[in-house]
Amino acid sequence: MPWLSILMGVSVLGALGVTLVRNDKLAKQFTLGVSLIVLALAVAMAVQFSPNGDKFQFVEKYDWIPDFGVHYAVGVDGIALVLILLSVVLVPIVVLASWHDAEAGKRSVRTYFSLMLVLEAMMIGVFASTDVFLFYVFFEAMLIPMYFMIGSYGGAQRSYAAVKFLLYSLFGGLLMLVAVIALYSIAGKNTFMFPDLVGTIQDVNTQKWLFLGFFIAFAIKAPLWPFHTWLPDAAAQAPAGAAVLLVGVLDKVGTYGMLRFCLELFPDASKYFTPLVITLSVIGIVYGAIVAIGQTDMKRLIAYTSVSHFGFIALGVFAMTTNAGAGATLYMVNHGFSTGALFLIAGFLIQRRGSQFIADYGGVQKVAPVLAGTFLVAGLSSLSLPGLSTFVSEFMVLVGTYEKYLVPAVIATTGVILAAIYILWMYQRTMNGPTAESVKHLPDLNAREKWVVAPLVALLLVFGFYPKPLLDVIHPAVKNTLSSVPATDPAPAVQVAKEAQ
Repeated sequence: MPWLSILMGVSVLGALGVTLVRNDKLAKQFTLGVSLIVLALAVAMAVQFSPNGDKFQFVEKYDWIPDFGVHYAVGVDGIALVLILLSVVLVPIVVLASWHDAEAGKRSVRTYFSLMLVLEAMMIGVFASTDVFLFYVFFEAMLIPMYFMIGSYGGAQRSYAAVKFLLYSLFGGLLMLVAVIALYSIAGKNTFMFPDLVGTIQDVNTQKWLFLGFFIAFAIKAPLWPFHTWLPDAAAQAPAGAAVLLVGVLDKVGTYGMLRFCLELFPDASKYFTPLVITLSVIGIVYGAIVAIGQTDMKRLIAYTSVSHFGFIALGVFAMTTNAGAGATLYMVNHGFSTGALFLIAGFLIQRRGSQFIADYGGVQKVAPVLAGTFLVAGLSSLSLPGLSTFVSEFMVLVGTYEKYLVPAVIATTGVILAAIYILWMYQRTMNGPTAESVKHLPDLNAREKWVVAPLVALLLVFGFYPKPLLDVIHPAVKNTLSSVPATDPAPAVQVAKEAQ
């Protein structure tokens, strides 16, 4: 059963079908139906996945450009599987949340929802690719639908934000293309198949140059400090649904690429650059949180929180312990749900008031208690409150990092304290206090919006108390990945001390 091709095929055919529908309401219903079918198929595929089976499962491989050893080759391990599930869960939620987004700007409704389905196919493809060249193609192709979603359906500065997003991403993609071609040429295997390329580059200096080509592209995509400057503009100007897919899924391609390609293809270079990457990660954690505290724009604040969170994820990846790596992968999933909920609820609030500025709100919880309550839950998840899903992943990253890098782990914990400041301060200024005159008549969440928020809140709670189903899938895959890097998972510090004695 070619599950992965079916998932992508249904999304692409659905996108074509949306363009043929002449009624806007029917087009939205059709898009929602297609996204739910893709979700059901992905769940059916996931049920058949064996965490302790072959490294890559649901494998498909077909010649694409035989003369250059390029294949259409897809397959998933536990890391890719959970990220694909994240993607297909968020898409129907975003479709339902974006029901009136295109209408508000009097733009083509069918085009907007068609772009969502095309983007869904690209997101599945980029996580499923086991051919490095095919990965690069999806890596670049998914920029196109997101560019048009921001540039055509975004806010007042949408053109500037879309072009900045595209230029940054294309620059990173160009560096990666050079590294991909060099990898193919130096390896001398006449193939771009990822499993065949692992372990082929033995010279450490060569590994370092190739690592930089891949890593800078992934750091821009993530984005990791100091390559982050495009994100606040893009997220602030994008429609709320597009911002969720941008920050919740597309940016995960960067951290996924670090874990999948950098560590396995260039293990020695990865260890060489680990101090640098950990330093950048810790700076990003603290910098993103401090800048978020000073924001006056709600969506820019949420975007800067993600800069801080991606610092935690990159820290977990390059700590190179199983706990930290599993925590980083789990963080990718949980961040998608928590930040997705924040962006969507903030979007609902902005649609009602017509302003992104925090100062234009106040006392919203008195007139819209359900909206305020769900906003608080999403915010508490973002600051990693125990009992909500992000806490588990952040705790695993910090514990796993502490095993090898004490000082960075301690400094990174300040991000938790700063997160409490920017989340609670935002909530206090928007939801508490005297009710502002401009929000006295704001309606609470309607039935459609409750259907949007409820699954995200439920996932935050369920995985906060019981993350085992995800960790059972993630842990073996991370352990397998780290086995490519020599001496990555030493005994905890206490055990080392005992052995020394």
